[in-house]
Amino acid sequence: MTRFPALRRTAFAAALLGSIALPSAAVAQAAAETSYSIPQDRIGGLADFVDGVMAQQIATREVAGAVVTVVYRDKVLFSRGYGFADIDKGIAVDGQQTLFRPGSVSKMFTWSALLQQVETGRVDLDADVNTYLDFKIPEFEGKPIRVRDLLSHTPGMSDVGGLTAPTPDKIQPYVEWMKTHIPVRHWAPGTETSYSNYGSVLAGYIVERVSGEAFPDYVEKHIFAPLGMSSTTFREPLPAALAPRMASGYQVKDGRLVADPFELFSPVMPAGSGTSSGPDMARFMMAMMNGGALGKARILKPASVKLLMTNSVANAPGLPGMAHGFFVVREKGPRMVGHGGNTGDFHSNMILAPEAGLGFFISETGGEGSYGGRTELTEALIGRLFPVAPAPRVAAPANETLPLGAYRVNRRDYARAPDPERDLKIAAAGPNAVTVTNDGKTTYWERIGPMRFEQATGARAGGPYEQLLFHGAEGRWRLSFTSQPHVLYHFVQP
Repeated sequence: MTRFPALRRTAFAAALLGSIALPSAAVAQAAAETSYSIPQDRIGGLADFVDGVMAQQIATREVAGAVVTVVYRDKVLFSRGYGFADIDKGIAVDGQQTLFRPGSVSKMFTWSALLQQVETGRVDLDADVNTYLDFKIPEFEGKPIRVRDLLSHTPGMSDVGGLTAPTPDKIQPYVEWMKTHIPVRHWAPGTETSYSNYGSVLAGYIVERVSGEAFPDYVEKHIFAPLGMSSTTFREPLPAALAPRMASGYQVKDGRLVADPFELFSPVMPAGSGTSSGPDMARFMMAMMNGGALGKARILKPASVKLLMTNSVANAPGLPGMAHGFFVVREKGPRMVGHGGNTGDFHSNMILAPEAGLGFFISETGGEGSYGGRTELTEALIGRLFPVAPAPRVAAPANETLPLGAYRVNRRDYARAPDPERDLKIAAAGPNAVTVTNDGKTTYWERIGPMRFEQATGARAGGPYEQLLFHGAEGRWRLSFTSQPHVLYHFVQP
């Protein structure tokens, strides 16, 4: 691993957004819905806790730069920058000003825009998506994709590639890309979750079609401007006023962190071409946790925000599934929803615990280790703020036979031959444990119930503790994980 120079942390704000006061009715509603109390000793020192994690990550995880923003009870607790926005120029990340790429976290702006159109009556959640398009998505066994199937990532489509453009002069407008990259349908809509970038591109186009406004114009006018998110855009290349504030994306070459060109995701704009700052993401998080309002501005009705956070489809019984747009991170203690995002260079996460009035946004860039760093920091924060105990270990039920062998993820490009080397390999490790091998790494899991196991390898005190569940039946065995409600693994061989 590259050893990075000493941790660089910029001036941070205990910016309390004193100018943003919720209307008294909204305060009362928020108080009524906030039922989980975080002990003060978990909140106190939280910024120093993050400092410690980031110091370690910069030393060991090839992290070039990062931003971490935490909101609590309608205020920004802190927004801190770490490492460098530009290593060659020695420009440190500024937690208030530096821009990062949230990747697929941008989809939450798209889903919000879609629900705005549902509120106006221009879009019906149960309508065939073709109702709003000027081209046709083929049916599968006579069943069309409904608008709500986009929100739950259950359109039943193959994954597709070609999401980026090499240079600005070769950007293909997302509307053109969408019409020439229609994925093949593989199962009935609404039945099985398999994360779909294409589905969220469709959602953005529906907004554009029914509103009569170009997608980037629409979100700026109806989401970013009302919330005061002046540092957020879907446009590529970045507008001149924002470009100087952009953190460089990095990768490791010959042991050095080397800057990459600005990534271009305009071919799938509504799915992930966003750019934003920590403070802007704070404003969006607070609006989501206050029923769609921030100060005097309202972007969604409370019922629409509730829908975004309400369960839709779960691949596995007893494990978290999808909400509508949001992933379900934890069902209770408190309930958490969120969304992750990965570009080639940036790795991000947004987690909301509305019952506790807390949310945080993370974005990191650097070498391959920064991808795991994003997840590591997310879990460290959840484990500190909302600790849980590991599940009790139990013995195997009588006559239980585990469907061991190889499992293949349902999210892939079905036009390409599958690569068996990428399959998960599940093997017994005694009567009450299994091992999972993936990409050359093996983890150890202990039994906590019928067909259910909890990861022991790498588990930290306080959790969160990853669980897996075998489910289905002979000939159609499936495997699911608590942290992956957006995909499902199919049994492929003993």
